[in-house]
Amino acid sequence: MSDAATLREKLRNINGRGYKAYRELSGVYQLGPVVLYIDHVQGDPFAAPSRLRLRVDQPQAAIPTSLFEGKAREIACRDFLARRFAQLSRRYAGKIRGTGHSGQIYIDAGGQKVLERTAACINRKFVELRLQVGLPASGRTILGREAERLLLQFLPDLAEHTLLYKHLPHSEMQQFVDCVDNQEYLRAQLEAHHLVAFVANGAILPRESGVSDRPMAAQRAVAFRSPQALEVELPLRHPLPGSGQTSLRGMGVSEGIHLIVGGGYHGKSTLLKALQDCVYPHIPGDGREFVVSHPAMVKIRAEDGRAIEQVDISPFISHLPLGQDTRSFSTEDASGSTSQAANILEALEVGARVLLLDEDTCATNLMIRDARMQALVEKAHEPITPFLDRVGELYRNLGVSTILVMGGSGDYLDVATRVIKMQAFVPEDVTEQAREVARRFPVSRKREVPSEMRRITRRVALPESLNPARGKKAVAIEARGLEVLDFGRQRVDLRAVEQLVDVSQTRAIGYALLLLKRQVLDGGTPLDEAMEALEKLLNEHGLDALNPAWWTGGPAREHHPGNFARPRRFEVAAALNRLRSLRVRQLSERES
Repeated sequence: MSDAATLREKLRNINGRGYKAYRELSGVYQLGPVVLYIDHVQGDPFAAPSRLRLRVDQPQAAIPTSLFEGKAREIACRDFLARRFAQLSRRYAGKIRGTGHSGQIYIDAGGQKVLERTAACINRKFVELRLQVGLPASGRTILGREAERLLLQFLPDLAEHTLLYKHLPHSEMQQFVDCVDNQEYLRAQLEAHHLVAFVANGAILPRESGVSDRPMAAQRAVAFRSPQALEVELPLRHPLPGSGQTSLRGMGVSEGIHLIVGGGYHGKSTLLKALQDCVYPHIPGDGREFVVSHPAMVKIRAEDGRAIEQVDISPFISHLPLGQDTRSFSTEDASGSTSQAANILEALEVGARVLLLDEDTCATNLMIRDARMQALVEKAHEPITPFLDRVGELYRNLGVSTILVMGGSGDYLDVATRVIKMQAFVPEDVTEQAREVARRFPVSRKREVPSEMRRITRRVALPESLNPARGKKAVAIEARGLEVLDFGRQRVDLRAVEQLVDVSQTRAIGYALLLLKRQVLDGGTPLDEAMEALEKLLNEHGLDALNPAWWTGGPAREHHPGNFARPRRFEVAAALNRLRSLRVRQLSERES
């Protein structure tokens, strides 16, 4: 390990030279209490910034173990440190001259959700930040003096004020970690209370705008208030700051079939969106920080044009014209109904326990076939079994609950176990009124179910169909924004995967597919077991296991990029299923 004087000498020696001379800096430097790792140097000032790490040993950092003991607290503590670094780094914005990315200091800090990330690491030995830094240049000529300021002044100062506990806001940090821990404590209680979600009284569900995930201003928003009949009280692990509350009251969304009804623009979709987003914890002050959803809750929608590979969609679609077999359905260009059917079956295949559907984004013909249409088009000529006729079986036979936003089809009143009406953003339990309406206005439609739905056909993904190579690159994986993933020569469209919330998750999914190919898939492991194996690897080794070099055990093992955020198994499986090169083998009922 070198010292600050050595780094300063190197910088002065390469001052004015061509940009590639920066590579001479690679190494480890002790800068007071901070250890600087220069892991990867960019090729020129316009390339992706250099990858650096800042580490402080715990004896100097002195961050109390109580702040990072337990998975939820560790994730929250790491998240807090990354946000703190990002906030403090803004004071140095624009203070380094140069071209391209010169002087840029970037860490992958989160938005409103708190996700497991690689941006920060903490344990009993050390605390570390992983960042990207643009080394200064004029054109492609090294600006050594500017680099001195950046590497020997700015970064050590930022590290000390982020990683040394004596410089941290103790109360704010404690409240942040406790808030996230409370959310996971609430989430852990759902199943014991036969709930799939909890929405605390006083929550602010609407967002600032259609392009902002920040909460709507309190003076404009209607705070959530549970209907009395649905109100439950759940204990907290930590008292709330200020009030000292040790429990929260709010709406418990029970297992079964829930309808969310009401007029247009009265808050139906806002409530559903909050439920789909709150599979993740939120930061204090978000408004949704005490809204928690079942971790296996999956949003379903129609998705015209997606590829489908050997999915058994026969529970919803059968006897297609020209004899196409829907028990092993494949297409390169799915319709609304076939795509939605596949989305449901694929989610169930990997363990979904709660389905969310909004009629605005669903295929109408898959959701309902009313009595008049049944009379006009005989069942013998209609291949679709409506979701209406399967939703009860999903709960009764498979234990899968469903929450639907429904404004146009009263037929669903017959199957709902609970009906919530949104009126001017205020929820009301109208279950009894809904049952009375169903009695007063009976429907004459017939239930169209050829056979009971009791099992999901399992599939095995063939590892050779996952090819991450492109051109001369053995691994070419890149997230092109939140909704597009490049995996080798394949471009994966993730626009319809609505619970993907961070581009760093998209990036991680690409490398999760690579990890599946190299370490999990063997041509015989069913997809549900493959996803369990992937989760086990990530639980044991953290997101570092997504780094291809991690498995080699070589020096590059230490050089993990700091821009991964953990995706759920459902989003990984969704990306895998949308990979157009994917090939699978179905398992027979005997093999399952």
